[in-house]
Amino acid sequence: MALSASPEDQAKLLDVADTDLALARAHTTLKGLAAALHLDTLDAAIDEIKGRRHDAFIELESIRSELARAESDVSLVDARIAQDSQRLEHTSSAKDALGLEHELESLRTRRSNLEDIELAIMEKLEAAEAGLAGIDAELATAEAALLEARDEEARRSEALHSEIRVHSDARAALIASLPRDLVELYERQRERYGVGASHLRFGVSGASGVKLTESDIHNIRQTPADAVILCPDSNAILVRTAESGL
Repeated sequence: MALSASPEDQAKLLDVADTDLALARAHTTLKGLAAALHLDTLDAAIDEIKGRRHDAFIELESIRSELARAESDVSLVDARIAQDSQRLEHTSSAKDALGLEHELESLRTRRSNLEDIELAIMEKLEAAEAGLAGIDAELATAEAALLEARDEEARRSEALHSEIRVHSDARAALIASLPRDLVELYERQRERYGVGASHLRFGVSGASGVKLTESDIHNIRQTPADAVILCPDSNAILVRTAESGL
């Protein structure tokens, strides 16, 4: 049995279709927010920086341990120098004095070498601390960018959810004002073909963007205004208005 509906009710389907399109766009935008704001990229960047920071911290601790060992070695040599110097002051043996002076010379050379090593380690430590500080600054910048992006995501998400509620309420009101069988056909065609209603405007179907043939136009002209017809190209309900060019 052919479906009939007033031209006014059929025209309302265009508003329903526009609302469905707006809802689809809002849902798509909402779904793609994280990607649009590069949240995954920012998360990955932070993980990479944290990895480098871990390595830099381990290296820094290793250098600190190396410095502590060098300082300990210098302290041991200093203690030995102090001990031998005291022994030298109190010895009365020329042979012992000669041996102590020789050992003290060796110890002073050893201390000089250790101090050079200690200085080199301190320079390396300074560079490592500067490197870690640079990574910390980089991490802070990346985390601030991620926080800002997440705040923006929350702001946009709230706005989109509000938009979706408005469109959903408007759609519900439109659907409630239409005959059930017309709505069922609209929903069925939309589910099958992606578009439920198409505006015939100056002979062109809005859903397909295709100009109808003269034969199709002729057949539509012969069809009562309250008859519900389908677009031959998109299979959506073809809505006729004063702009249809019939």
